[in-house]
Amino acid sequence: MTAGTALHHRIDGPDDAPVLVLGPSLGTDLHLFDAQVAAFADRYRIVRFDLPGHGGTPAADGPYTMAGLAERVVALLDLLDVDRVHYAGVSIGGAIGQQLALDHPDRVLSLTAMASAARFADPDSWPQRAATVREGGTEVMVASRPGTWFVPSFAGTDEAERLLAMLRATAAEGYAGCCEAISTFDVRDRLGSLHVPVLAIAGAEDPATPPEMVRVIADGAPDGRFETVADCAHLLNAERPEQVNALLAAHLASVGADRS
Repeated sequence: MTAGTALHHRIDGPDDAPVLVLGPSLGTDLHLFDAQVAAFADRYRIVRFDLPGHGGTPAADGPYTMAGLAERVVALLDLLDVDRVHYAGVSIGGAIGQQLALDHPDRVLSLTAMASAARFADPDSWPQRAATVREGGTEVMVASRPGTWFVPSFAGTDEAERLLAMLRATAAEGYAGCCEAISTFDVRDRLGSLHVPVLAIAGAEDPATPPEMVRVIADGAPDGRFETVADCAHLLNAERPEQVNALLAAHLASVGADRS
């Protein structure tokens, strides 16, 4: 992956506070985390970023890999003169966090992986999805996303429509490249090297990364904890922000001041 320009990002919170990096899901942008910013920006310096081809980050030349995406995050931290961070991410954002913690353990204080996996389901299907999006654009994915992203009671809400608008605005090549990164990602045999506190959170009704898949991350990490949030699917931090924020706050507090 050609690095190109820095990942588009936004910073909120006090300059001297511990840094919390938030990594978004495929087909969304940094505003996926608006509810987390509202809850944590009083005591954390929050750095949100857009994936390549998502939000304000231009699509990069391929091929995309999770290791390459993690290096883009490291480059952003270097640009911001940030040394060590707490990291939380959703789906591919959580996979980037795992890769970051494994490849650069000196940069990560804690990891929270939400609706993520150490190996995503149906790896052979992702290149086909990439080809479909390259041919028809991200609009071809919109009709099928509510059943994966949301529980029925949340689909059709203004917030759900806001999230789907992020998908419509995503560049086809950026989306497709991230699909290809997902298809080759597999760190199951490296989870034992995650030497930071790890929280893995699943949406109880998530068909994309069901609880048993998310739990693999926590079970494989030496200091891992697993939690499930009821009545939500894949974009759990947007569907059930209060519950997710409470779990994240407790996890960050448990890490202790010595790691901040």
